[in-house]
Amino acid sequence: MNSQSNGSQDLFAGNDMTDYLAELNDRQSQAVLHSDGPLLIIAGAGSGKTRVLTYRIAQLLAAKKSWASEILALTFTNKAAREMRERIEHIIGPEANKLWMGTFHSIFTRILRMEAEHVGYKQDFSIYDSDDSDRVVKGVLQELRIDPREIKPKQIRFRISGAKNQMISAEEYAAKFVQSSLDDIAAQVFKIYNNRLKQSNAMDFDDLLIKPIELFETHPEILEKYQDRFKYIMIDEYQDTNRAQYIVTKMLASKRENICVVGDDAQSIYSFRGADISNILNFKEDYSNATQISLEQNYRSTQAILKCADAIIKQNKQQLEKTLWTENPKGNPITLLDNFNEREEAQRVAQHIRNVRMKEGYRFNEIAILYRTNYQSRVFEEALRRKDVPYQLVGGISFYQRKEVKDVIAYLRLLVNPTDEEAILRVINEPARGVGQKSLQTLVSLARQNDTTLWEVLQNPVMLTDVYKPAQARVREFISILDECRQELGGKSLVDTTRDILDKTGYVKQFIEENSQESLGRRENVMELLNAISYFERSRENASLSAFLQEVSLVSDVDNMEKDTPAVTLMTVHASKGLEFPVVFVVGMEEELFPMGGRNGEEADI
Repeated sequence: MNSQSNGSQDLFAGNDMTDYLAELNDRQSQAVLHSDGPLLIIAGAGSGKTRVLTYRIAQLLAAKKSWASEILALTFTNKAAREMRERIEHIIGPEANKLWMGTFHSIFTRILRMEAEHVGYKQDFSIYDSDDSDRVVKGVLQELRIDPREIKPKQIRFRISGAKNQMISAEEYAAKFVQSSLDDIAAQVFKIYNNRLKQSNAMDFDDLLIKPIELFETHPEILEKYQDRFKYIMIDEYQDTNRAQYIVTKMLASKRENICVVGDDAQSIYSFRGADISNILNFKEDYSNATQISLEQNYRSTQAILKCADAIIKQNKQQLEKTLWTENPKGNPITLLDNFNEREEAQRVAQHIRNVRMKEGYRFNEIAILYRTNYQSRVFEEALRRKDVPYQLVGGISFYQRKEVKDVIAYLRLLVNPTDEEAILRVINEPARGVGQKSLQTLVSLARQNDTTLWEVLQNPVMLTDVYKPAQARVREFISILDECRQELGGKSLVDTTRDILDKTGYVKQFIEENSQESLGRRENVMELLNAISYFERSRENASLSAFLQEVSLVSDVDNMEKDTPAVTLMTVHASKGLEFPVVFVVGMEEELFPMGGRNGEEADI
């Protein structure tokens, strides 16, 4: 970079990078100071990879290698992105806000919103979560006269998602991947499902990764624009990338090859979600001039824990060689509890928690119980309640998955994207306004027959004549409320807009009138959503409804976790990735459960 403004020259005033580099060991320093060309950092557990990534970005800016806005840093959780951005801001100041840093989904959503018209979408497209996608699949199954009680929508959506992750189109799936009757049904649903999303101006989570590839393939000039924009690309947890993530980042890096990936093949635990460990194992084949640096000093664990973990990892058939070591004390031996059944296990874990609290003074929020799957939490919840141990559950039904919260968000989605069919179907009769199931089926049939959107049908007086007369008036009332609130969108705060639509639809009023404990609890959840919208609006410059909806759609279970809450944390092993707790209980270590399912002859998976 030839020149920088005075503001950038003063970027590190009072923050000498030499002081920060002094905190690093030799391997960490090598990784931080490596600038141009591909770099593979094999970061063993607890080896300080976040610090390395943070300091590496700060060093690139300090050495005037690029502007902050020319660095792309991709993470797997919003939490990891927030922590890294905060650390970088501590070193370089507010310039950190100009970094392109976030999860794959959030960064590529940002690009897709800017380039939406080039992939046949409007800028304010909706993002469908797995629940929304399941409902669309269910609707398609019913259209095909397949009973969703016999063929579960989740089974079909799982196959569609797997195909998308592997960059397999609906046409290719139908031609090459049908090996069972379930595959055949999935192939039929796949094509219609994609069309439904397109008509609704909506994308699912997988689309957020594959649409950028389509964009770059069909518009090489746009690819070149982003290749020029991003001088340096960094990817955390590279072992967890799937094929689509691998391809899109390879496309972006192909011009300069200033790509730095950080990961550990021994921490690859997301193959069931499409993660492809070969991405990290073959990195040096993709980039023949790549530098490899292994971070092997562990700063987190005791020698006893490290020795035990290493004995297991050494059994892996495919791995990148490394030997973790630590200067930490030997520590207490690992305790193995052999139990008669899950109830005894839960009771003994609860008692152990009481013991470590009294004898060693650990706080409840320093303790975690990890299991393989969410249903295992129930017996531990019961045991902790009996021992009067407070706990928080990460996973299960999160706040944003509660029905009343999703209903309100569906109304808000319709303000920015009225063609969102899933949102229409969700709230057109919520609260009940006389648009029954029969009327809804007629409306949907009219949309299909005329190859148009459900929103177009609702707005067309001629088409509405086919609907039961009292329902016609209710539909017009529904449309009128949405149109009125949409027109006022720019002139009101987001909170006032939400209150407005709640008042005009009578959504909260129904809970007050019902006046049961359950309905009042639902009202409290809606009030909490208003608080969340208010906080979003206060904490963001130029906060828009579209931006709020995007953030909500990409929130994860871990993002909702309160780490300072005085409570034991219960969560799956997968959800715990990247978190740290001084005291950890890993439970349900049984055949067929950890790992799940029959694994006969699949030693590589074990």
